[in-house]
Amino acid sequence: MATAEPVPGPCTATPPLDGQDVLDVVVRLPKTMSPRATVAEARAAFADDHVHMLLLTEGGRLLGTLVAGDLPSSGAEDDPASNYAPLEDRTVPPHFPAEEARQLLLSTGHRRRAVVDHSGRLLGLLCLKRRLTGFCSDNDVADRLPNAT
Repeated sequence: MATAEPVPGPCTATPPLDGQDVLDVVVRLPKTMSPRATVAEARAAFADDHVHMLLLTEGGRLLGTLVAGDLPSSGAEDDPASNYAPLEDRTVPPHFPAEEARQLLLSTGHRRRAVVDHSGRLLGLLCLKRRLTGFCSDNDVADRLPNAT
């Protein structure tokens, strides 16, 4: 008796992520900011609707992550954004299975996780697509740049 193939949807990766880890599906050159960036600079970066998480780095090491909701609702424009930039529950290791990472993001309601090695070096950004069925690629990001053809 034949079994039906799963219907693609929010619970099914398309294409399947079997055998891949996050390093296989990560955006390798994510946009980063200095840990000295201000709250005002972080707010300006979030004005781009494709920016969901800011990565604060120095010397290749991830020092903090920001989503828009981390910033104070008003004021503090001159404060260092790093004052509001946690790492806890915002990273995954590079050899974490991609499908497990997708399920983790779905279960937490988040679409981004920084990928870091054991020493905290930033390796990329895991970006779950809006359809929730796969991850953004370097090509997807390049296609959105202003000079992309």
